[in-house]
Amino acid sequence: MNAWDELIWRCADRRRKEIGPLSDQAFEELLLAVRENPEAFVDHTPERALLFMARALDAYRESCRNDDLLDDESFERQRAARLAALHSACQRARESDESSLDANLLEVLSQDPAPDRLLDVLLELEKDFSSDEPPEGDAWDDIYYRPHLRLRAVVARTCLDTAHYRMAQSAALSVMDATPADPLGARHTYLLACARLEDEPAFDAACARYSHQESAWSHLARVLLLYKLGRMSAARRALRGYDELCRGGAYALLRPTYVEIYLPDRPDAAPCSFEECLMAVREAEPIIADVPDFIGWCQGFDWLVSSAARFAERNDLDW
Repeated sequence: MNAWDELIWRCADRRRKEIGPLSDQAFEELLLAVRENPEAFVDHTPERALLFMARALDAYRESCRNDDLLDDESFERQRAARLAALHSACQRARESDESSLDANLLEVLSQDPAPDRLLDVLLELEKDFSSDEPPEGDAWDDIYYRPHLRLRAVVARTCLDTAHYRMAQSAALSVMDATPADPLGARHTYLLACARLEDEPAFDAACARYSHQESAWSHLARVLLLYKLGRMSAARRALRGYDELCRGGAYALLRPTYVEIYLPDRPDAAPCSFEECLMAVREAEPIIADVPDFIGWCQGFDWLVSSAARFAERNDLDW
C-alpha cells in the first residue's frame, strides 16, 4: 500500500471538487503542489486517518531494515514492539475516521492473529464495509474503491492460508475481474488455488489472460499442479524451469524462510527474484504441507539440491 501516493491523490481530488472543473494541465499542477507538501493539504477527517497510516507504515518499514543483524530473541522483541506501535497508530487512525476501511484492516493485521481467526475477522469487515458493485472499467482507477480491493485480496490469501481453496479461487478471481492489470497480484493466489484444486483449465486460462507473464508463483504453482495430477515427467520439467528461471528458487523451496506479514499488500519484488520466491513458497506452504511427499520428491533431484547449496554459498546463507 502506497499510502502517501493515495493521500496525495485524495487531497488533490478533494481540492479539485472544491475549486470546480480543472483542465488536465491544471490538475497536474495541483498534484505537483500537493506532492511537494501533502500534509499542508490534509484538513478533512479521511485524509487525517490516511496520514496517520502513511507515517505509521513508514516507521514500521524503517524498523525492519536491520532485522538480519538481530538474534532470534532480539528479533522477536523488535517485531513485537513495531507491531504494537503500528497497532496503536492504526487505532488512532480508526478513531479519527471510523469509516476508514484501510485503518480497520491494518489494525486487524497488526495484531497478527492466527489464520482462522483472521479470516473470521476479515469476513466480518467485508460485511461491515459492504459496497456496491465495482465501478465500471478498471476499479483500481477509483482511488476510493481501492480499500475494498485490498481487503478482498487479503481475504483471498487468507482463504489459501486456511485451506479454503475454492473460496480463495473465487475471491482472487473477483479482484482480477475488477482490475484487469491486477496491481494487487491476485492472480498469484488464484494460480496456487488452481494448483491445489487440480484445476488445469482454469490455471491455463489465467496464464493466457496475463500473456504468460511468469512469476515465482506461476512456476511453483505449475510444479505443484502437475505433481498432483501425477504427470511426473512434466512436473520434473516444470521444477527444472522453476530452478533455472527463479533466482534462488531451489533454496527458497528446500529451506523455507520466514516472511513478514503483508501490510496489507505484498511488498514489491522483481519477477522471479529471490524475494518473490520467498513469498511464493510461504504462500504455498498449506498446499505443500497437504502433499507430504512433494518436498521429498524435490530433494530426490541432485541438481536441485546442488542449485540450492550453490545459492546459499554465494549469498552467505545457512545450508
